[in-house]
Amino acid sequence: MEFSLQKKDNNSNARAGTLSTDHGIIETPIFMPVGTAGSVKGVHFKELKEDINAEIILGNTYHLYLRPGVDLLHHAGGLHRFIGWDRPILTDSGGYQVYSLSDIRKMKESGVTFQSHIDGSKHKFTPEGVIDIQRKIGADIVMAFDECTPYPCDYDYARNSMDITHRWLLRCIDRFSQTEPLYGYSQSLFPIVQGSTYRDLRQRSAEFIALQKADGNAIGGLSVGEPHEIMYEMTELVCGILPEEKPRYLMGVGTPANILESIALGIDMFDCVMPTRNGRNGMLFTSNGILNLKNKKWENDFSPLDTDGNSFVDNQYSKAYLRHLFASKEMLGSIIASIHNLNFYLWLVREARRHIFEGDFTEWKKVMVERVSRRM
Repeated sequence: MEFSLQKKDNNSNARAGTLSTDHGIIETPIFMPVGTAGSVKGVHFKELKEDINAEIILGNTYHLYLRPGVDLLHHAGGLHRFIGWDRPILTDSGGYQVYSLSDIRKMKESGVTFQSHIDGSKHKFTPEGVIDIQRKIGADIVMAFDECTPYPCDYDYARNSMDITHRWLLRCIDRFSQTEPLYGYSQSLFPIVQGSTYRDLRQRSAEFIALQKADGNAIGGLSVGEPHEIMYEMTELVCGILPEEKPRYLMGVGTPANILESIALGIDMFDCVMPTRNGRNGMLFTSNGILNLKNKKWENDFSPLDTDGNSFVDNQYSKAYLRHLFASKEMLGSIIASIHNLNFYLWLVREARRHIFEGDFTEWKKVMVERVSRRM
């Protein structure tokens, strides 16, 4: 994998680049649709490629490990072949999902024992095992095993969690270096910066991760309930330490405004379930603000879903029609809304990239943050 910086903004830390993988080139900044269990909910891969033009998608190690299982994926030739996707894939390590299972998991130095949310069966994730699982899944970018700290958490918990994440990282790196890709193309390992909302811990973690000289680096443990101002503060601090020549991935973020502000801080890669999850519930993100299509105010509104987006759904369907689908509980409503939202997110990061090249990103971002944040 190779990352090339092409343009830096003069008035912020925003940057545009290209990330080259064996499954294709990704133009950054980029948003990755979340395909938790080998599918982006409600969206066909044909639409992801042709209408949304997603350059990379995300898969979830925890969910894929439980179902369909890594042995089946290995037999299929990896996740790309199993789902029929020939573009890049990133898999998270499962650390966030294990964190969310706090009532049914036990963490030790060796790893984490947890119960399946599907059938209650017991399983164990270790740093070495998570690397082996991701080798079998076959993603282009794989994440190191970490613990995602909750918010709020006390200082001692955050420090101990960060320290074990660092020790696990070294074990992940050792296992990754001792094994080979299984399907004839390369894989890259990204470490994850932790440290909760404590500046000294974030600084220590970022410095430790930078020393590993990985192909790229991620920032975890944010967007877990902390105020946005603290998220931006931690992100800015970490971006100032992580190497400029490597891509930076802010995990699980977020709203359109979050993404724009984080691009300005130097982030290159994003993922979030919000476009599809909120779309399934009737919420649309648009270039003019956020609208709830279940509200009666859209009942007789025959205007397109958005004016600035470039999705086929924006011109083909009206707000009134989509509201009718949700009122009728037709699944097509959730599908159209999901496609629209994903298209909007990809449009937004591509517009950010264009304005970085044109030299007016900061001015454009200031206007867009206000526009995309308002409720219509």
